[in-house]
Amino acid sequence: MVEKILLNRITDNAIAGSGVELFMLRLDLLHPEISGNKWYKLKYNLEEARKQNKNTLLTFGGAFSNHIAATAAAGKENNFNTIGIIRGEELADESNATLSRAKQNGMKLVFVSREDYRKRFREDFITELKNKYSDPYIIPEGGSNLLAVKGCAEIISDVTDSFDFVCCAVGTGATLAGLSASLSKKQQAIGFSVLANAEFLNDNVGDFIKEFSGNEIPNWKIIHNYHFGGYAHKTKALIDFIQQFEMENNISLEPIYTGKMMYGIYDLIQSGYFTRGEKIIAVHTGGLQGKKS
Repeated sequence: MVEKILLNRITDNAIAGSGVELFMLRLDLLHPEISGNKWYKLKYNLEEARKQNKNTLLTFGGAFSNHIAATAAAGKENNFNTIGIIRGEELADESNATLSRAKQNGMKLVFVSREDYRKRFREDFITELKNKYSDPYIIPEGGSNLLAVKGCAEIISDVTDSFDFVCCAVGTGATLAGLSASLSKKQQAIGFSVLANAEFLNDNVGDFIKEFSGNEIPNWKIIHNYHFGGYAHKTKALIDFIQQFEMENNISLEPIYTGKMMYGIYDLIQSGYFTRGEKIIAVHTGGLQGKKS
């Protein structure tokens, strides 16, 4: 892990003259593979697994899941066996950089039908997995539980600059919940859903916040207009934006999470959503292996 997180100012031509200050919190530089918000989500889950004397981590995800890739790397680095329950039919290793790298890091990939994958919240299905795989430590899809929220509440702890908004991509809601719980009353958190038809995320985030902090905190919102068709979907407009952003700023983005968030932020800046003089911190949540898929 790097000792200090970088905060890069974004100054390219697309937002020049807006009067809005935009910075990127470079969590992609935290660790070569356990990068971005995944490092924070896994931090306290790994501690809990050790406390419970577990030797295997089992978790869930899709074929492009940053969480699957990060859990495999974290398991290898921290001497845990890892098992990934993967949604959908098996893909050839060479066709998917995320799953290929997870496998290289020692993760056992178990492909299940979408119907079986929907059982991941059911107690009987969890019990079945515990019995089958010798009682592993189970981490939810996306690494999202209260221990993950606790870790994500530390994301901006080293940011000493004042700011008005912090933004992140949203897949399950734990990162946004942790950020929201760590803000002052004058600051706001904005999440950009990467899923289509995902209004349920509003309830997810609200529940996480209330369970973690004991209170309902109204300093956050999710914007649902920049999913580009849904999880892992992309369009030419999104790819063109990412290529232009990378050329202007020399910062890599991927099209599943951070690329969609940055597209949304730029669009909101250009449409006047933010006021001149306001300062935004965009959280780069890593997962750049997803760019290779």
